[in-house]
Amino acid sequence: MKVLFVCSGNSKSFEIIPFIKAQGESLKELGVEVDYFPIQGKGLKGYLKAGLQLRKYLKYRNYDIIHAHFSLSGWSAVLGARNIPVVLSLMGDDAQGDYIGVNKITLRSRFFMLSSLLIQPFVKAIISKAHNLEKYVYLKNKSYVIPNGVDTEVFKPILQDLKPELGLDPAKKQVLFLGSKERIGKNFPLALNAVAELNMQHVELINPYPIPHSDIPKFLNAAAVLVVPSFMEGSPNVVKEAMACNCPIVATDVGDIKWVMGNTKGCFISSFKVGEFADKIELALEFAEKEGRTNGEQRIKQLGLEAASVAQRVIEVYYKCIPMLRPTSKLVRVKQPFMQKV
Repeated sequence: MKVLFVCSGNSKSFEIIPFIKAQGESLKELGVEVDYFPIQGKGLKGYLKAGLQLRKYLKYRNYDIIHAHFSLSGWSAVLGARNIPVVLSLMGDDAQGDYIGVNKITLRSRFFMLSSLLIQPFVKAIISKAHNLEKYVYLKNKSYVIPNGVDTEVFKPILQDLKPELGLDPAKKQVLFLGSKERIGKNFPLALNAVAELNMQHVELINPYPIPHSDIPKFLNAAAVLVVPSFMEGSPNVVKEAMACNCPIVATDVGDIKWVMGNTKGCFISSFKVGEFADKIELALEFAEKEGRTNGEQRIKQLGLEAASVAQRVIEVYYKCIPMLRPTSKLVRVKQPFMQKV
C-alpha cells in the first residue's frame, strides 16, 4: 500500500510536524509506503495553490490513499487527488475552533470550522483525534475516532539524572509547561499564576519552548510535574507522552485528557481557577516527592495507544476505503478501546 501524507510545511522548526511524521513512520514499520507532501504557503490562497501543485505532482506518481492532516490540507488533497481516495484527519482547531478563553473562540477560526464541515462529502473517511472533535462530523458513516499514538521506544522512563544535561537547577523542582506562551489557547497565565500562588522557593516554572522534539522526553523525565492549562484541546500528544514517561500531570478537563489519565495516581484534573490549579500542582509535587513517578506508561499500554497499535487502526481505515487492497492473510488484531466507527 502506498500512502501520501498531505500536511502543512510552513513551520520554521521542522519540515513535517513531528506527530504527523511519527504517525507516518509508524505506518512504515508495518509495511506501508509513506511519502510526504508538505504544503508551502498559508491561508486559503496558499492551500488552493498547493492543490494545483499536488495535481501536477501526482501526474506521474501512483498512490493508493492520500491522507490529509487538517481541513485546509484536506482541500488541497481533494483538489489535487486525481481520483485517489482522500482520508482526512481533523486535528483540533479546524473542527472546534481556536479557543482564547473559556468557551470563547476566535472569529477567524470559524472559517476553519466551516471548512471542516464543507469538505466532508468529498473525502472517503474522517479520523477525529478525540470524541469532542468527532461530534463535528455529521457524515457518521465516514467517522472514526483514533488518537495519535505514542512511540514508547522514544517516550519512556529514563532513570538517569538529566538536569545537568538540560541546564536545570538541581536544587529545585521543575513545573514544566511545554506549549507556546504566545498561543492564548494554551493558557500560560494560569500556570504562571498558579506557581506564583504556591510561593515555594524550591519550585520553578520552566518553558523550554521551542525545543527539538528529541529533547521532549528528557524534559518530561527531568520535570517534577507537567502542566497543561489549555482552554481547549483535542487529544494532546504531550499528555500521552508524559504518561509514557511516568511524569506527574496537572491539566484542565479538556479534550480526551481525563480519559487518557484515567485513575493514574499522580495525575490531576483541575478547573480554570488559579487557586485550584495551584492546589493540584502542590498535590502532584507531594506525590513526586513521596512516590517518585506515576504508572502512566502502563495506562498507555492498557489503552492501546502505542504507535504500532494506532498505526494498525489507521491501516484498517485505509482498507475500508479501498477493500481490494486488503491482504488475504488476516491482520494481527490488537486491543482497540479508543477506535469507534459511529
